[in-house]
Amino acid sequence: MSSRALRRLKGKQRGQEALSIEDLKLDEGQEEAENDNVDEEVSRSANTAGRKSKKHKMKKNISNIYELICNAESEKDDCITDDENTHKQSKTDPRDFQTRKDGGLNSGQEKGKKKKKKKKAIVGDLQKDRLGDDIDSVLATLDKSNGVSHQTEGSTRLDSRPILYVEHRNLNPDTELKRYFGARAVMGDQRPRQRQRQYHRSTWMTFPKDTWPHFSKPGISMSLLESRDGLQYFTFEHNRDYQQVQFKFLDAVESMDPNNIIVLLQLNPYHIDSLLQLSDVCRLQEDQEMAKDLIERALYSFECAFHPVFSLTSGTSRLDYRRPENRAFYLALFKHMMFLERRGCPRTALEFCKLILNLDPENDPLCMLLLVDFLCLRCREYAALIRLFEEWEAHRNLSQLPNFAFSVALSHFHLSQKEEEAERLEESQRHRHQSNGLLQNALIMFPSVLMPLLDLCTVQPDSAVSSHQFFGPKSCLGQPPALAELVSLYVGRIHGLWKESGVLLWLEENVHGVLSRVNEEDPLVEDCIIKRKVRYQSCPRNIHRHVILSEIKEAISSLPLEVTTQPMMGFDPLPPLDSVPSHSRPERQNAGASNESTLSTFFRSLLPNFNVQGDLRPQDDMEVAQAGRELNQEVNRLMVAMRDMLANIRFQEPPREDNPDRDEEEWD
Repeated sequence: MSSRALRRLKGKQRGQEALSIEDLKLDEGQEEAENDNVDEEVSRSANTAGRKSKKHKMKKNISNIYELICNAESEKDDCITDDENTHKQSKTDPRDFQTRKDGGLNSGQEKGKKKKKKKKAIVGDLQKDRLGDDIDSVLATLDKSNGVSHQTEGSTRLDSRPILYVEHRNLNPDTELKRYFGARAVMGDQRPRQRQRQYHRSTWMTFPKDTWPHFSKPGISMSLLESRDGLQYFTFEHNRDYQQVQFKFLDAVESMDPNNIIVLLQLNPYHIDSLLQLSDVCRLQEDQEMAKDLIERALYSFECAFHPVFSLTSGTSRLDYRRPENRAFYLALFKHMMFLERRGCPRTALEFCKLILNLDPENDPLCMLLLVDFLCLRCREYAALIRLFEEWEAHRNLSQLPNFAFSVALSHFHLSQKEEEAERLEESQRHRHQSNGLLQNALIMFPSVLMPLLDLCTVQPDSAVSSHQFFGPKSCLGQPPALAELVSLYVGRIHGLWKESGVLLWLEENVHGVLSRVNEEDPLVEDCIIKRKVRYQSCPRNIHRHVILSEIKEAISSLPLEVTTQPMMGFDPLPPLDSVPSHSRPERQNAGASNESTLSTFFRSLLPNFNVQGDLRPQDDMEVAQAGRELNQEVNRLMVAMRDMLANIRFQEPPREDNPDRDEEEWD
């Protein structure tokens, strides 16, 4: 019977009876029940805290492994605080007073629990530290495998990377546009809903659009030829069906009708050469968006055919330009790079320029060294251009190219203007001194650059410069044709970067310094004259190819006749003379005389070996081909001569007498 029932039987009220030690003691069953109640409350509070932490963990999106570690710490702290709160509540509970007073075992167990919790917390901290060290080591090994080594946190440039290192994220033009205008301005409402989204294969160079035709393998694949000296040599291959489509494309090109290419592209929407040729047609018709879209579709088709080992960023993958299947990939990358530069994404264009140069840096089939300096200046990568010049000057003689001679000097000048802080004053003066010396040496080596550059910058030079024979018309007329082509290419491309007022003042200062050195008969002047006469005898074929693809009118006008008289095709301009074709085109059957029109029969009758039956003798095929080529060259020479004659015509007005009394309406 409980004490309350005994009080009622005795008639005593609560608080009036005398207290004794026996009354303060609890029964064993009651003590166990109350201990169970306390344990249930503690476990219930711990369970609720665990549920809250689990719900909080499920709600929070974990984007980093370090956030997971922080969540674990916070959860442990929450558990400890909840346990401490329950400990405080149980300590202030009057029902458990005697149990804590008499039962020393319970207090010892709680102290042991506290010690275990502290040990667990220490072990957890050690595990977290080890986990953080493991993550750092993993990231370091990944960076080393990619050729990346991190420097200090404040450093914005990683000089330990290779000079032609390509970053995947910089191949996306949206990355550069977001840096300029922000993600909201670039993306806008372009993000489709989840239900309407079409999933494509993930690519780096281009991103497929929903407006494109459904992609099916067009018949292009990539194979690994060999691995030598740490380099992998790849090549693209065409299957039999793709070769048949290629032969139809060549027939459509010879028909000189773009509609035939459009029909072929409708049946084969990812045929590479059709996309390249039709892109040129759209660009000539000023449909830039369609032209760019066709090039991106060609790049997407190429990237879906990559070999698993082929890498865009490692710099160890090579493609031979002599193979026709590989040339289309080079041209698609170059055209895409030019669209990016015109769009206002020079940093992305520079990344594609390095990618093209990485495919064959020894031969450089598209001569990207004539363009990389311009892109570095456009995106203000001055230190990268100087580093490329210093590392490659020993084995490539970059100082003998006008673009590097002037652009490196301009890079040092911009760095001298950029570092104006007091602690970097010495560094700024060093860059300024180097820029002056490099610019004067460039002007002495290439004096024919100055006057065309000032002309395109709409700057009138003073009489001391224009009347001097060193920079006069004689400097332009006496230079070799190959040097004239390089100079016109550089001036036509980069003259917009020399229009700044500070740059023009710096140029004027050094031009007068060059004139003083010429008047003092500096031995460098005579040495450069001899070098210009010995070198630059003829331009290699890759420079002509670069000029044709760049479409700079100042440079195209300086091309030799043997280049301009050749038929130019947008899908393969100036193919290498030592081309390595993998398959041959079948000979077309000659149509009979009955199927020919009257006009075609008339023109064919002009040939010396005309036959009424319409069949050419096999032994005369070479003579007919030679006669056709000679006739084509003569017509092209005649057109060039007519164009020059019309351009040089100057109409002079007849002399008029200045008579103020003469009536304007009077007849002569």
